[in-house]
Amino acid sequence: MAVDETTIDRLSATAYAFPRHEQTFPTLTAHEIERMRRFGEPRAYQDGEALFETGKPGPGMFVVLSGNVSITQRDGLGHVAPIIDQGPGQFLAEIGQLSGRPALVDGHADGVVEALLLPPDRLRALLVAEADLGERIMRALILRRVSLIQGGAGGPVLIGPASVGNMASLQNFLARNGQPHHFLDPETDKDAADLVARYSPTRAELPLVVCPNGTVLRNPSETALAMALGMIGNSAHEKLYDVAVVGSGPAGLATAVYAASEGLSVAVFDSRAFGGQAGASMRIENYLGFPTGISGQALAGRAFNQAQKFGAEMLIPVSIKSLDCTKASGAFVLDTACGTLRAKSVVVASGARYRRPEIDNLDAFEGRGVWYWASPIEARLCANQDVVLVGGGNSAGQAAVYLSAHARRVNMMIRGGGLGASMSRYLIERIEATPNIELMFNTEVIGLDGAETLQRVRWRSRLAPDEFTTDIRNLFLFVGADPATGWLEGCGVQVDRGGFVMTGVQTGEGARAVPLLETTVPGVFAVGDVRSGSVKRVGGAIGEGAQVVAALHGYLADAGSPTL
Repeated sequence: MAVDETTIDRLSATAYAFPRHEQTFPTLTAHEIERMRRFGEPRAYQDGEALFETGKPGPGMFVVLSGNVSITQRDGLGHVAPIIDQGPGQFLAEIGQLSGRPALVDGHADGVVEALLLPPDRLRALLVAEADLGERIMRALILRRVSLIQGGAGGPVLIGPASVGNMASLQNFLARNGQPHHFLDPETDKDAADLVARYSPTRAELPLVVCPNGTVLRNPSETALAMALGMIGNSAHEKLYDVAVVGSGPAGLATAVYAASEGLSVAVFDSRAFGGQAGASMRIENYLGFPTGISGQALAGRAFNQAQKFGAEMLIPVSIKSLDCTKASGAFVLDTACGTLRAKSVVVASGARYRRPEIDNLDAFEGRGVWYWASPIEARLCANQDVVLVGGGNSAGQAAVYLSAHARRVNMMIRGGGLGASMSRYLIERIEATPNIELMFNTEVIGLDGAETLQRVRWRSRLAPDEFTTDIRNLFLFVGADPATGWLEGCGVQVDRGGFVMTGVQTGEGARAVPLLETTVPGVFAVGDVRSGSVKRVGGAIGEGAQVVAALHGYLADAGSPTL
């Protein structure tokens, strides 16, 4: 049968947009569809009827039994573009449908369509019960989200100059949470310029963020943006969970995966994004099983999807204000920015917050030239520029090596006289072999200057009284972190002098044996960097996250069901 040129062009474009097309859009056999029927319910749609719509909660995964469905991209600027058509034997969903998140694209029936709908809970049940089939489906769901992210399809549009306001912070927030988005500069894009002219924002109101439903936000906070995109739901606050995990770094994600896979109901909180500080690392080379290294975002993303597969509910970004350990209602109560939530047990995995050194005007330039991580977004901002990076640990070393591929020169300032005490040998050797990394020992930054964004850095030698000023537009701070434990104040959880949570402490004679990872409050556990005496490594955090689940089972079995 002859194929016309239009069809050939369309097939070529599809292959380009989805280079792993067969894995991204597999076709199920009749036998596989029969195996799936017990997890779904039949649905019928008339020509033009919507199966799912951008920005509205997705009903789950559809398996097309007959007919065709047209998948299109729609942004808040009114642009609609085709993505792909799906026919009999193909399924419609991406990774967000594991938890019923808002759809990122539109799906409309092209003619009469019969389909099998698997709601999120039944989709998760399928992935677990049908291992081989579940593997193919899970891979496809992940690859579809990756394709949307790479194409900037199905998410908000950020409008404004690249260096204005919180533009970089919002881009980083969306990228860290795996949310598709794209950026338009009004100086080069007519649609962006027209929108800026229409809303006439002040400089302080930039960037504008156009949501898929057309809502326009003026320089929103990360939480406001998350709520507008439907990243935060309210249904979780109506439930009683077996365990609430506070923090979604490697330790918290490991806890969620192992606890949920063993049948516990799990809610996971994080104030910003999954992955924690490890998630901001461009390359982790000393984690077992990855000889060529893996980015922190990739490692955390896999764990995030894995936790959702087993039914853990991810409440990100939601910050915890306080923890009530009185158990007056028979359970622990967590006061969150979105209301209260109850859980039979709590795992503290809140890690640490980036340390903010005493530098003049530091507050004024955070997110405007001062960064606590080094991602591709910041790397683009400092292309062919001189930058200053402060710190001498492994995170600083990894960031310096990464930035050296983008910046003209990386001035690496270290308060001490060498690197050997705080950095792995392989990183030291790599830094010493990189010609555009300049090591500046016994130095410290003392002040920052600029208008809206950072323009100059003041620094001095710790061995002499002289001060120097250098034209620098980007400063990276990797000077350690302080434990994020303020939300535990008043609930009886004991911390050490540094604020790290103490575990395994015997509090009285003849008292019960205290599990190694349990705090001074029974039922409250601590894992990862936030725990006093923990090994500050990704592997150690993941190990503790797995280990604590046995203690959770023991506590929940002894405590029994609370009286509500």
